Amino acid sequence: MKRILITLLLISQFSIVAQNYKFGKVSKQELEEKFYPLDSTADAAYLYRSRRTYFDFILSEGNFHVVNEYHERIKIYTKKGYELATKIIPYYSPSSGSKESVNNIKGYTFSLEKGKVVKEKLSKKSVFREKRNQYYSIKKIAMPNVKEGVVLEIKYKLISPRFWSVDDLKFQFNIPVKKIDYQIEIPEYYGFNKRSTGYFYVKMEEKSKTGTIGSDFTYVIDIFKFNADNIPAIRDDEPFVSSVRNYRAGLKLELRHIDMIGIGGDLKTYSTSWNNVSKSIYKSSKFGSELNKSNFYEKDIEQILAVAKTPAQKVGAIFQFVKKRVKWDGVYGLYTEKGVKKAYKERLGNVADVNLLLTSMLRSAGLNANPVLVSTRDNGVPLFPTMDGFNYVISIVEFRDGSYVLLDATEPYSLPNLLPVRDLNWNGRKIEKSGYSSWVKLGSSKPATEENTVMVKISEDKVVEGMMRTRYSNLKALNFRKRNNHKKDEDLITNLEENKNLEIEDFKIQNQDNIGKPIIRNIRFTSEDLIEEINGKLYLEPLLFLSEHQNPFKLEERKFPVDFATPWKDKHVVIISIPKGYKVESIPKSIAIGLPNSMGVFRFKVVQMGDNINTTASIEINRSIIGPKHYTALKDFFGQLVSKESEKIVLVKM
Repeated sequence: MKRILITLLLISQFSIVAQNYKFGKVSKQELEEKFYPLDSTADAAYLYRSRRTYFDFILSEGNFHVVNEYHERIKIYTKKGYELATKIIPYYSPSSGSKESVNNIKGYTFSLEKGKVVKEKLSKKSVFREKRNQYYSIKKIAMPNVKEGVVLEIKYKLISPRFWSVDDLKFQFNIPVKKIDYQIEIPEYYGFNKRSTGYFYVKMEEKSKTGTIGSDFTYVIDIFKFNADNIPAIRDDEPFVSSVRNYRAGLKLELRHIDMIGIGGDLKTYSTSWNNVSKSIYKSSKFGSELNKSNFYEKDIEQILAVAKTPAQKVGAIFQFVKKRVKWDGVYGLYTEKGVKKAYKERLGNVADVNLLLTSMLRSAGLNANPVLVSTRDNGVPLFPTMDGFNYVISIVEFRDGSYVLLDATEPYSLPNLLPVRDLNWNGRKIEKSGYSSWVKLGSSKPATEENTVMVKISEDKVVEGMMRTRYSNLKALNFRKRNNHKKDEDLITNLEENKNLEIEDFKIQNQDNIGKPIIRNIRFTSEDLIEEINGKLYLEPLLFLSEHQNPFKLEERKFPVDFATPWKDKHVVIISIPKGYKVESIPKSIAIGLPNSMGVFRFKVVQMGDNINTTASIEINRSIIGPKHYTALKDFFGQLVSKESEKIVLVKM
């Protein structure tokens, strides 16, 4: 009862503290707060987030600008929360044409000094502009005098002449939010689709007011208000999440139409269907037109086709040629930056330069090739027809028998139908020459596999000596090459020794550059850390250093899917030679457990065969995505796996 009363007292105090959200008026109570009352694990919290978005008519231009006014109040509880003290504001800033602007930046850091509230003003010298790429810049705001317990307050204005764009409303973040207060004001001329995201509901209130242009022309402004208190965090440190932004509460606004007929203009519709979106993208001079450029590579195609005769040979040869010819510069985008011809000449380009060149060359070889629009995993999933939903493009080749291959030439270690992880995000949108578009599944049907075979013996001084052979296939081979091919063997050995508590005496990797074959790694090792001797008995885990000791799933419940990117399978075979003078007292019992709907299975078997103890453990996850309703079963599944793999073999003297 005492605990309940204390909790209620904390919450009641929390509800009455810091109700004054006027900029620059932080209270002593907010500064005295040592932890967030509703989430003591939070490193920081938004005490207040305000946003007002409205359309401002510029008479000299005869056009509307979108104005966003932001106000944030942030409490820092721990050193980990310091990252919130640097505010990054991206904005559209091309070398020519209309640009966004960030101005009216104000900020304070509030702290308690000898029981008094002290505030330090943000200096203009602490606001920096950085050019990120050809189209975007950022304003970086570094708040002063940051330490545990301070409250930060930032206010700024983002003005956009791109009147068709209204940024998504974000209600939920990596840290909790005490209060949000948003207001969006939209003139009657603009119609937007509004779609909620996430699992935390924020009620929308609607009303209207009158706006004016000049002195006597009036129009209706629709107002949408959003107010909510005590919004919990959804952190981005959970394992196996494609993009946590997909599951945080928010509201997406996508322009549906602009209707200026009543004032002498036109009616324009936007993004009314996925086919319209696809056609609009394809018609761009930096997309569809690039696919028709071919004269600069004609000699290369002739040479390739002189050797490659079958469709599969043509695909493989052209794919490898483009990967070697044009390096990806790491920049995402649906549209070319340099154009395929210039990228081909300079041997460098963004993702569209590379993969539209690939598609063009495949078509020139007589193959049925088309671009596929993709939203990468960190970009989220486009929930409704939108021009901004895709940020990447790959290629597809379809064959007469109905089969197809997906290709991404930006990844040196990829193969046909083996895409890098960044691409594996539900579905892509294929666009044909006619403008027709359709969905294409991006996941792989082949599981990513890891197989380990270990053979060891135990010396008289209880040192484990042995050999291990590891085989990586499919996506695990691609990822291994991507992580490690640029590293020296010495660095790989050091990493393996530190992670597995081994001393490696011999090390060899096969097929690092032969991407058509699996990675094979062979090591010879010793270890003094794998056996525990207690009262003359020897204790060791059946899988030695391959055991899992922690369940990756910590939450009691999870409201968003577990995303493994691809089905996968691990198999470990460990053969332990029983040392002379010892016999088996006990070994772990075998087990086989499964997930619902054949989503996965774990098998574990330990048997004594003569002078050896043989252990076989395998785990198969047959789906790339497992929904929230099966999270409890998945967590329990991995809990049993960890428990079983942690059990010991016990050896006693004869």
